[in-house]
Amino acid sequence: MPAPAAAAPAPGAPRLITIDLDDTLWPCAPAIQAAEAALIAWLAEQAPRLIERFDAAALRAHRQALMAARPEIAHDVTAVRLLSLRALLAEHRYDVALADAAMDHFRRHRNQVEPYADAAPVLARLRERHCLIAVTNGNAELAETPLGNAFHRALTAVEAGAAKPDPAIFRLAMDWAGVGPDATLHVGDDPVRDVHAARGLGIAAVWVNRTDQAWPEDLPPPLLEVRDLHGLVRWLDAGPGAADAL
Repeated sequence: MPAPAAAAPAPGAPRLITIDLDDTLWPCAPAIQAAEAALIAWLAEQAPRLIERFDAAALRAHRQALMAARPEIAHDVTAVRLLSLRALLAEHRYDVALADAAMDHFRRHRNQVEPYADAAPVLARLRERHCLIAVTNGNAELAETPLGNAFHRALTAVEAGAAKPDPAIFRLAMDWAGVGPDATLHVGDDPVRDVHAARGLGIAAVWVNRTDQAWPEDLPPPLLEVRDLHGLVRWLDAGPGAADAL
């Protein structure tokens, strides 16, 4: 269970900054859509009987049904995709080993993300002054992306054993860095999975709102809202009490 919510500390100079990946450092949807299109094209050649019956929407529905039936693996989106493909390949009388090759193909395209323009330069600057750990529910392999060298460590929901908003991944990051919540800052785009989840552990959290979304009315407002990572750096440079100026 999460620790009781505590007042967010003034970040000042956090020793650890945890940062979400999808839609915080790069747009997620284009990468997923391109990877799924590449996968379907590959399957159309390797397993045409399957693709005659299952388009992208049907494949997604099959994965969602599997997640509902197997909640213990729902946090591992790669495992869900793999098991779903194995089941469908077997159902359509194909060698289930094709699923591994299919996932290799999918992963190569999934990692072809295009970071926002501010991501690389800001991360390089932050890395000089803070321990940076990527924390993600997704299955992009950070080392294979253009930001592969931007962090000291990358953690996934698979390693944590649970997906955000479960606090496990934040605890894992703090354990690795050897710090507590008062020395940690989290940065992410999702009000629930990032901001609310982090501050449930007493971690200060910054909301990256690149697309002018409205903050959920049922949640307390974020400590700080920024449009991009440059706003985060300006705030860190200004020190406590500077949020109103951004």
